[in-house]
Amino acid sequence: MKEREKFGSRLGFILVSAGCAIGLGNVWKFPYICGQNGGAAFILVYLLCLIGFGLPILICEFAIGRKSRKSIVKAFDELEPENTRWHRFGKFGIAGNYLLMMFYTMVAGWMLAYAYRMIRGTMAEISTEAAKAEFGMMTGNPGELLFWTIIVIAVSFGVCAKGLQNGVEKITKVMMLLLIGLMVVLAVNSVFLPNAMEGIKFYLIPDFGKMADNGVGTVIFNAMSHAFFTLSVGMGSMEIFGSYLNKDRKLLGEAGNVLVLDTFVALTAGFIIIPACFAYGIEPDAGPSLLFITLPTVFGHMKAGMVWGTLFFIFMTFAALSTVIAVFENIIAMMMDATGWSRAKTVWINLGLVTVLSLPAILGFNVLSFIEPLGAKTNLMDLEDFIVSYNILPLGSLLFVLFSVKKNGWGFDNFLAEVNEGKGKALPKALRGYMTYVIPTLIIIIYLKGYYDFFAAQAASVRVFWMVVAVLFLALVMSFTVSKKKK
Repeated sequence: MKEREKFGSRLGFILVSAGCAIGLGNVWKFPYICGQNGGAAFILVYLLCLIGFGLPILICEFAIGRKSRKSIVKAFDELEPENTRWHRFGKFGIAGNYLLMMFYTMVAGWMLAYAYRMIRGTMAEISTEAAKAEFGMMTGNPGELLFWTIIVIAVSFGVCAKGLQNGVEKITKVMMLLLIGLMVVLAVNSVFLPNAMEGIKFYLIPDFGKMADNGVGTVIFNAMSHAFFTLSVGMGSMEIFGSYLNKDRKLLGEAGNVLVLDTFVALTAGFIIIPACFAYGIEPDAGPSLLFITLPTVFGHMKAGMVWGTLFFIFMTFAALSTVIAVFENIIAMMMDATGWSRAKTVWINLGLVTVLSLPAILGFNVLSFIEPLGAKTNLMDLEDFIVSYNILPLGSLLFVLFSVKKNGWGFDNFLAEVNEGKGKALPKALRGYMTYVIPTLIIIIYLKGYYDFFAAQAASVRVFWMVVAVLFLALVMSFTVSKKKK
C-alpha cells in the first residue's frame, strides 16, 4: 500500500488548515455583525464560543483524519464498529465539497476580476450607484464570469497537481504569509485615515446598549453561529489535513493554532474595513455588497485609492484561493481513496467536472436569473449556499462529534487517546459529558434556528413547511448513529 502523504512542516499544516478556514465570510460578515452586536462585548462572547464550541468540533475532525489516514469517504469505514451506518456519511461529505466549489470558485473569480479592475484604474472616484452598476454588469455577463472562474479552477488544481508538500503546502504557505502581511499594511493604513477613530470605536468599544437592544440571547446565538461556521468544519475539509498530520504533537495545541490564526484574520479584517467606511461616511454592509459596492466606493475616493484597492483585492484573492485549494485537495483525496486513481488522473477529471458544475451558479445571475428557488430575489447560488451552510456543515459537524463520543461510534476513549498522543497540552477527560450532550445540543439549536431565521420573512405556512424539512433532515442524520441489528 502506498504510504500516506504528510506535511513537510508543522507551519505548513497550520497555514494550510487556517487557509481553508479563512474564507470570505471572515471579511464580509464578521466586522459588520461585530459592530452591530456590541463591538468588543461581542468579540469577547465570540472568543468564548470559539474556544468552547468551535475548537472541540475542529479537534474531532483532525482526530478522525489522523487516526484513519483516510479522507472522509473512507475514514468512517476505517474506524466504525461492525454493523453500524457511520460510513454512509462519506457520501454527504463528498456532496458538500462539490456543492461548495460550485459557487465558491465563481466568487473567488470575482476577487480576481476586481483586482484587475483596480489595477486598470477603471473604478477611480466611482460613486455608489456606478459601483452597483459595475457589479451588475459583471454578474450579468456569463462569459466574463466563466473566464475568471476557469482561471481560479485551473490555478487551484494546478497547485494540487504538484502534490501535498510541493504544491498545496508550498504555495499556500507563501499565499498565507503574503495575506497576513497585506492585511497588516491595509489595517495600518485604515486606522490612520481621517475620522477613522469613529469606526474603531464602533468596532472595538463595548456597547452593552446594543447588546440589550438586540437581546443578549440573540447576541450569544450570533457569536455561537459565527464561531461554528468560521472554521469550515462539517464536511471533511479539515479532516483531510488531519490525515496528513504526524503524531508528534497533541491535537489540542494544533487545532488551537489554527483557531488563533483564523481569529486574527477576522479581527484584522475589521480594522481594514470599518475605519475606512467611517472615514468616508459610508455604512459598512454585510455580504457581497460590502466588497463589490461599498469598498470600491471607499477606495475610489481615498488618496492612492487604486493602490490600496488593488492590495485589498489581491489579499481577498489569496483568502479565496487558499480555501479553494484546500477543498480541491480534499476532493482529490476523496476520489483517490474511493477509486485508487493517480493524483494526475484525478486532477484532470475534476478540472472538467468542477468547471461544468460551476455553470448553474454562473448562469443563475443572468441566463437563468428567472429561477428563484428560495423566494423572490434569490438565485441558484443562494440555493447551493443554503444546502452547504444551513445543512451539510451543521449536520456534518453533529455527526463528527457524535461519532467521536458515542459507544457505537469510535468512542470517547479512543478519540481521547488519539487527541492526546504526542507532546503538548492534553484534552481533559472531564469533557466527556460536555462533548457528548452539550455540544450536540448546541449544534441542533443552531441548525433549527438557522432554518427558522432564513425563512422568517415568509408566510407562516412556508416557515412551518421548511421547519418540518429541517427536522426530517435531522432525523435522517441521526439514523446514521443507530447500529444495525445482526441478522
